[in-house]
Amino acid sequence: MDGTIIDSEIQYHRILKEICAKHGKKYSKELQRKNYGCTDKQICTNIVQDLQMNLSVEKLEKELAAMSKSRLPKAPLKKGVERLLKHLVHSGVLFALATNSTRRDVRLHVATKPHIFNMFHHMVCAGDPDVDRGKPFPDLYLMAAARFPDKPQPVRCLVFEDSVCGLEAGLAAGMQVVMTPPRSMARNLCSNATLVLKSLQDFKPELFGLPPFV
Repeated sequence: MDGTIIDSEIQYHRILKEICAKHGKKYSKELQRKNYGCTDKQICTNIVQDLQMNLSVEKLEKELAAMSKSRLPKAPLKKGVERLLKHLVHSGVLFALATNSTRRDVRLHVATKPHIFNMFHHMVCAGDPDVDRGKPFPDLYLMAAARFPDKPQPVRCLVFEDSVCGLEAGLAAGMQVVMTPPRSMARNLCSNATLVLKSLQDFKPELFGLPPFV
């Protein structure tokens, strides 16, 4: 979701930078890269441990959730997202959301962008009762595939990602992965992706056996 569908990843890390500064710590570029695409819990765990912060992981999670609630829903869609989703709906192709964000965070975006999220067949989030591990483990993607009516084999599933964490999850699930990484990411980190694009605006469905854009 964040960084692939919603252009919220930068704002998310700005929030983390502000929180760290409030506690007298510096949220470095290196730490930002380490946390890119991780779950909230893993991010907060990394920050507390790496910066030796004088507060618990749970406390940091609460601060992050409080600031995210007011800011993240205002983030715009990534380029090409709405066009692609509408095309898939029109073509009868089912798609799901598999995100390291919590169900709570997803609901924030659904409330402000229902026309986008109502197009998804279903959603699988980090922390869901039947998902043991978030990305980079394959659990989220395997569960998302299993919830489609025809329960497709992983090789028939196409993943869209923006983070190395998500790329590893998609590949571990045995799926093809289209990457739209941020400009700050070294391209060698995406070398295992099926396809790397600047944005979803450049995606050509026919390359994967899908109906082409009209």
